[in-house]
Amino acid sequence: MKKWAFLLVIVLLLFGFEVMKQEPEVASNNQSLEEDLAPDKIDQDNNHSIEVGMDHIYQGDLLLVNSQYPVHPMGVTPDVVNLFQNKELVQGYGLLDNTIQLSRRVVQQFKVMIDKAARDGVRHFLISSGYRGDEDQNRLYEEMGADYALPAGYSEHNVGLSLDIGSTKMAMNQADEGQWLQKHASTYGFILRYPKNKSAITGIQYEPWHYRYVGLPHSVIMQEKNFTLEQYLDFLKEQKTYTTSIDHKEYEISYYPIVKNTMILMPTDRRYEVSGNNIDGVIVTLYP
Repeated sequence: MKKWAFLLVIVLLLFGFEVMKQEPEVASNNQSLEEDLAPDKIDQDNNHSIEVGMDHIYQGDLLLVNSQYPVHPMGVTPDVVNLFQNKELVQGYGLLDNTIQLSRRVVQQFKVMIDKAARDGVRHFLISSGYRGDEDQNRLYEEMGADYALPAGYSEHNVGLSLDIGSTKMAMNQADEGQWLQKHASTYGFILRYPKNKSAITGIQYEPWHYRYVGLPHSVIMQEKNFTLEQYLDFLKEQKTYTTSIDHKEYEISYYPIVKNTMILMPTDRRYEVSGNNIDGVIVTLYP
């Protein structure tokens, strides 16, 4: 009996020794698993998710509005104001009349731009048109025709981000104001919306007075690549993600198609903006 007990103790000791031999291997496997998961954990810590829905397609500074894509009711910029009634916004330029309306944010950026133009000796600017309601737009469409205007709901002026800029001296295609804007407006987030030799793309003849706010870095990219807004949005859709450096600052721009509520992962350490394209998706811009 003692012999069997002695043998049982030996067997148990040997079994325990084998288990102890295996423990380092188990520990090694767990450590490897933690290393594999570490990047995901770090990525999760440095990012957060934002939910983008269908409504976002129709809001923002990059909305494409033309004869094919009308203004959505949510697309009208919410901060449209009457400029004549906000005298603090009308400094350094004139107004054609006291009915002109425009996005407060856009006119503030316009003021920054013309202040720089004044320092360059160019200072005879005039805003002749801004935001238009349906009635005003239809009246203009009937007066100007389809080559120079669009019916209500299909004009950029129905959004509040576009303005017609004139010179008190002469026509914009000859004025110093027009020449200065064509060279420098993109630095301040504005584009010449209907440039020369692009009417087959935009559907509108050359308008040296019609400027549209799209914001940085988009305006600079469009200027460098000689893109209209139509071409730029097609370019972003094709690229998916595009990175550029402006004044030693890096921007990342990504296109996301939206068919339902979508979660998009964003870095926590960078400022971002989301704009719809008024077609089928959104453009996310990461700032330095």
